[in-house]
Amino acid sequence: MSNINPIRLGLIWQRLNGVIDEVAETFIRTSFSSVVRENSDMAFSLLDRQGRQFVQTRRSIPSFIGTLPRTLRAMLEKFPIECLDEGDVLISNDAWLGTGHLNDITMVFPIFRTGKVIAFAGSTAHSVDIGGTPSPTAKDCYEEGICIPISKILQKGLENQIVIDFLYANLRGFDETIGDIRAQFAAYKIASGKLFQLLDEEGIEDLDEVIDEILNRSEQSMRGIIKAIPDGVYQDNMTVDGFDQPVTIQCAVTVQEETITVDFSGTSWQIPWPVNCVMNYTYAYACYALKCILDPTAPNNDGSFRPITIIAPEGCLLNAKRPAPVWGRHLSGHYVPPAIYGALSAVLPDKVIAESGSPLWSIYFTGNNENGQSFVRMFFINGGHGARPQGDGPGCLSFPSNVSNQPIEQFEHQLPLLVSEKALIPDSAGAGKYRGGPAQRVSFKSVASQPLSFTIRHERIKYPPRGLFGGLPGRVGADLVNGEKIPAKIKMDLNPGDVATFETAGGGGMFPPRERSPEAIQRDIKSGLITAKFAKEYYGYEEEL
Repeated sequence: MSNINPIRLGLIWQRLNGVIDEVAETFIRTSFSSVVRENSDMAFSLLDRQGRQFVQTRRSIPSFIGTLPRTLRAMLEKFPIECLDEGDVLISNDAWLGTGHLNDITMVFPIFRTGKVIAFAGSTAHSVDIGGTPSPTAKDCYEEGICIPISKILQKGLENQIVIDFLYANLRGFDETIGDIRAQFAAYKIASGKLFQLLDEEGIEDLDEVIDEILNRSEQSMRGIIKAIPDGVYQDNMTVDGFDQPVTIQCAVTVQEETITVDFSGTSWQIPWPVNCVMNYTYAYACYALKCILDPTAPNNDGSFRPITIIAPEGCLLNAKRPAPVWGRHLSGHYVPPAIYGALSAVLPDKVIAESGSPLWSIYFTGNNENGQSFVRMFFINGGHGARPQGDGPGCLSFPSNVSNQPIEQFEHQLPLLVSEKALIPDSAGAGKYRGGPAQRVSFKSVASQPLSFTIRHERIKYPPRGLFGGLPGRVGADLVNGEKIPAKIKMDLNPGDVATFETAGGGGMFPPRERSPEAIQRDIKSGLITAKFAKEYYGYEEEL
């Protein structure tokens, strides 16, 4: 198979992409939760018998894609292939084996052909409710919800009633969660059927040989690109909000011939608050960051990451030990890409971006509708994207996560809140030859007849997204209730008529502001992205009278 025609291999690869995209769409269209249906907070992929991921849907969350192979390997340690039967589905949400917090449920379906496992369909989906009381002040992972040990939720095609009962007894939103789980069961059947059809039509007798060829070519591509980077050690150091005090992320990227090692030694130690990150999540976002700037066009699979090694000392903020609280692990993990880019900016200035208004902002709303039915809903909002080497950063675009926006009308229909404002914030983007993306302001007015609660866990309130190469930082974010500032990590009540407002951070700029063209400055003033005062102060530009 190593001599397979490259054109035919490319066609097979594209067909595999089509299969997994169709599978993911089946899940999204049949899902029960808005966080999957609207935000696409999910992932679907195909993995081989060794747990190597060889194709994934384009709509997948990067962290889920990066952790799925590691989760499957942990599952196979408990349930080796010879212990699996046709129709089995394995499940777990263990933070240290999966994506880093309990809300993400990972499942794996072995695909049998002629009595033998030939591949696995793997998926991860976010469950807004996972029991317990997820809180920005949780002191350990036991407070954050239920942990599902590696189990068989399907046994020979039949639901394991013990697992189902366990979920029913612990989840407020059981119908929504079990609806999403069963939607994935349906998608697995399509995955196996479409894969069999592909193998038959392409005349493929041994899928392993095709996978080996795809993975090897991706590895060769990545190694060739790394080899072109000058050998050396490149470093960056970030101070970020943390919780009760700032924390530090230290990053050293070592390039040696055809390999890259990212070492986070020197990063702050884990803290007794739920901003700690597990190694799986750190690994996923480090690999994702490197794939984006080094080899974005090659097939994305396990082969791309063979030349990459990620190190984080056990017990540090980016490799927390159990039972550390990890509900908000993205509050540290989303800093991994900008730390890597800050380090590599010295050697790859035309590839990296300035810092975005991330980590991703999310708001959890809980309470009761007028009919007495309880609700738990999330709303995602994004800060401005960092400026790019050849252009401005887009506004309100998430990086490194890629969750989608939820339609306002759909959100308002689900719970007693009115989105009274959703607007770009003038003068929030970091100035530069290429400016950062503007931040946004979103306000929620309670139209309920009784108090409801919201929980937030936001970053970039104290330390703004940095610019690069002389570009200026973006504006920091802010959280307010009725116009008064509140802490960025808090759970509090929202009384009838109250208005909660969330202002994200703007993206950092790139290159000195005085290099920005007058035409671009005029365009920003005309569109309302900057004021004349801002233009004069940061760009030295004054409009002609």
